[in-house]
Amino acid sequence: MPETQRQTAAPAGAPILTSTILGALAGAGGLAWWLWRQSQRRQLAERERRLLRLSRFQGGAGPEAGLPEANGQGEALPERVQQLNQAIEEVRKQLEAMQAQP
Repeated sequence: MPETQRQTAAPAGAPILTSTILGALAGAGGLAWWLWRQSQRRQLAERERRLLRLSRFQGGAGPEAGLPEANGQGEALPERVQQLNQAIEEVRKQLEAMQAQP
């Protein structure tokens, strides 16, 4: 009689095997979710970068538009500053001339 009870009882390693399989499935599901989430974040970041580039091409100014490295004008920046200073000086002279005439 004791032999039949022993045969019908679950083996001692069954709960451990079940826990291992369930743990592996939960881990795989968690890893898949994390990888999917990272992919979504990368896609969103790339979409935002693309929109910033497009807005700069269309004449808008993104947050990086003023940086010389961002728009490739590292060498032209001093020349542009000099041109702006000259334009400011011309306008100042014109204003002084207008004030001098009654």
